[in-house]
Amino acid sequence: MAEAVTTRGRLTALGVLVAMPLVGLALLLSVPAYDVMWEHHPSHFWLVLTVAVVNVVLAVLTSEAASQRNDARLFLVSLAMLSSAGFLALHALATPKVLLATPNEGFVIATPVGLVVAAFFAAASALPHEEGETRLGPRTQRWLRSALLIAIATWAIASFAQVELLSRTPGEEAPLILRLLSPVAIVLYGFAAVRYLQLYDRRRRTLPLAIAVAFVLLAEAMVAIAFGRSWHATWWEWHLLMALAFGTILLAARAEYRHERSVTGAFGGVYLERTLERIDRRHSDALRALTTAIQDDAPLAPVVEDLRSQGFSSDEVEVLERSARELSRVDTLLRRYVGPRLADRLEEEPGLAHLGGRESEVSVMFADLAGFTSFSEGRSPGEVIDMVNAYWERAVPMVVEEGGFIERFAGDAILVLFNALEDQPDHPLRACRAALAMRDATEQVAAAHPGWPRFRIGVNTGPAVVGNVGAGAQRSFAALGNTTNVAARLQAAADPGQVLAGAATVASLGGAIFARPVGPLSLKGKSDAVEAFELV
Repeated sequence: MAEAVTTRGRLTALGVLVAMPLVGLALLLSVPAYDVMWEHHPSHFWLVLTVAVVNVVLAVLTSEAASQRNDARLFLVSLAMLSSAGFLALHALATPKVLLATPNEGFVIATPVGLVVAAFFAAASALPHEEGETRLGPRTQRWLRSALLIAIATWAIASFAQVELLSRTPGEEAPLILRLLSPVAIVLYGFAAVRYLQLYDRRRRTLPLAIAVAFVLLAEAMVAIAFGRSWHATWWEWHLLMALAFGTILLAARAEYRHERSVTGAFGGVYLERTLERIDRRHSDALRALTTAIQDDAPLAPVVEDLRSQGFSSDEVEVLERSARELSRVDTLLRRYVGPRLADRLEEEPGLAHLGGRESEVSVMFADLAGFTSFSEGRSPGEVIDMVNAYWERAVPMVVEEGGFIERFAGDAILVLFNALEDQPDHPLRACRAALAMRDATEQVAAAHPGWPRFRIGVNTGPAVVGNVGAGAQRSFAALGNTTNVAARLQAAADPGQVLAGAATVASLGGAIFARPVGPLSLKGKSDAVEAFELV
């Protein structure tokens, strides 16, 4: 809430700041004495030409980024910049006694013509393009860009030739079509500015806000052109407004470039949603290829070369490679805690990480060391943990080989789930095989270390709620219910070196493993006796 209030305050302050040029224009017009005259031809020529050239370069970069990403919105923005800058450059030629001996009216009115054309492109860029994006593909973009450049060149030739339409004497009214279109252009700029403010509100990226501000400034420049007097302060104002408009976009693009480290990435805040989805898929595929190569210790050079052939810049490849190395490091570290099976499932199905669960039939294996507490007394913690890890080093591979998911280690205890993360129709048999293999492996370790405690194991099959428990900050994948509780109680009732299984588990084995009945057992927390079997 506080952030929203702060954002609204900043936008309000920005709106007041952007409206100040109109206030200044109104003041100059209401008090003509303030509308001072300053006729300095070199200053006008270099100011206009510099602003135009800088904006042409920016427009070309924007157009290139739009072409690489095949983004209709950004391409139309680039045409708006190119048309306003191109005609502004022609206006620089109108400066008397610099390149031309006398004023040329075609070059004089080139600026409002360019602003009117730019307004239509600006409004078109602000329209929804998701459905018609394919109609503005690379071929159409090349045609539109060429047509605009031809129009600018044609205007320049016609101005030099002083055709009748452009040969009016200075001081006469501008052509009727231009006077009619000027208010339309102001409305179009206003519409585009509102749309880009909405885009900024959704994405909180600098460039959409800068484009919105630039369009407002260009609309104000149209107003200043309509009322300004040549070489007076009102006339110079629209020159400065256009410089500010282009400079705003330039500074925002520069800031985005420094953050994204690539030209195409710098314009990410303006791209259409479909373009962003394509970029995400493209970067995900590239990141996956690099991460796989790093984890497999494969050479990166062929992968990098392939990415460059796909159009990735050197900066983008560098960022992706750095991200892939960090991702590989974190992935390797976390897999040791959540387990490779759960990590793979989370990668395939991110929704699996949500709190909550589903009911499923599972087989649960519990194991712990009988006499662990008495063994730990009088021994150093280092000696105890070395003993436990020596057991896990032999036991864990047996469990993983059968497809078990280690839900948790609890000191000397282990809880393993079968049929919890993937479909395992033979999960009771897998659990029993894992339990026997773990018993045999740990018995070998115990035989080599007289005095070490031995494992006792319980296995049970039945329904359980499988899913995530915990809170937002930390959660654990678990299987909850009576099935899990009975497995824990069977483990507690077993003797050292013994594996006890529930009746449902043994019934599912079909004789694949011999199970000896040990009779009904009274288990802690259970009102009725539980049939138990020893796996031998």
